Amino acid sequence: MIKVGIIGCGDVATHSYMPGLNRFNDRAKVVALFDIVEERIQNAKAFHPNATGYTDYGEFLSHSDERMDLVLNLTPAPLHREITSRALEAGYNVYSEKPVASTLEDAQELVQIADSRGLTFFCAPAMMVTSRMMWLKQQMEEGTFGRAYFLKCQIGSMGPAAWREYSGDPRVFYTPKVGPLIDLGVYMLHTMTGFFGPAKRIQAVGGIMNEERVMLQPARFGEKLKVEVPDLYSINIEFENNRYGHLFNSFAVPRSKAPMFELYGSMGTASVGLPEWYDANGTTDLYLREESASGDNEFWRDGVPVPNPSRAVGVLDSGLLHAFDVLEYGVPNILTAAHATHVLEIMLACGTALETGESIEITSTFEEEARAVTTA
Repeated sequence: MIKVGIIGCGDVATHSYMPGLNRFNDRAKVVALFDIVEERIQNAKAFHPNATGYTDYGEFLSHSDERMDLVLNLTPAPLHREITSRALEAGYNVYSEKPVASTLEDAQELVQIADSRGLTFFCAPAMMVTSRMMWLKQQMEEGTFGRAYFLKCQIGSMGPAAWREYSGDPRVFYTPKVGPLIDLGVYMLHTMTGFFGPAKRIQAVGGIMNEERVMLQPARFGEKLKVEVPDLYSINIEFENNRYGHLFNSFAVPRSKAPMFELYGSMGTASVGLPEWYDANGTTDLYLREESASGDNEFWRDGVPVPNPSRAVGVLDSGLLHAFDVLEYGVPNILTAAHATHVLEIMLACGTALETGESIEITSTFEEEARAVTTA
């Protein structure tokens, strides 16, 4: 049984991680909660009534009733480096929400702290340990799509200001501290590099499409916020081995019918639409070519199911399940800080590319781990 501590009991914790942890209550037990707001701790106790709550971070890190095997850093993005470093220095394995940090120097420092203490450092997002993505990568590697050479991804919305059910303050998402790349595009960049490996070079265009936004949350309805970060990016990525990708990412898309993910190869295409994207065991549309005179079997196969679905119902659940497998059974960690640091460099480079109009070389890399194994 993995003993878990939760750092940050806000929107993502109560809407996603805590329900997920309850689904895995045979694998993990939440023993401690931290938030600076007592009300949020009490809300979290609705999911984990026996956990000890703390409003002082130092006291949380000194929790001694049941030693925490893993702490989840679910705080806002600008706080990740400080929160994670203190947890690592206190001797805890850490699972951090994205991004790993705000600067490459901070990310590299966190990796050094974890390595020097022999700790496991997991970094979201967990796209590459979902059942579907593990299966599709296996299909790619086995040649189902011939030579795979292009990834086309899109992820966009109007952002948290338009999410009526969002319980937090959306203002920070429209500042340089976050923006659509840090909040949403990061999912696609982890996926693209998870399939094709480290990026070599990027190009990007974009800007601010809507300079002012109206918040739609009931508690802030009608209030306006200023958009201070580009809310639309169009990004081209060059990989090794003559492979390429394109990412469209935005907080300025009211709605779209475009696929979230498409993989193209010489002998086929894999396509995932919005309705299926957030389902870890969701179906995929496949088009497989045949080089025959008739082409009788060359057609779309829509709604192809994952052959080995896992217990995880979403992306965040998949990350939790993977972390438990790593800590309990010793399977290779796919959600490495090195991968997250590489993606962070890509996101920072996109900002530079928008300012300069130049192609930006990506200098970091990461080792592609053995394929993830997810247990029941």
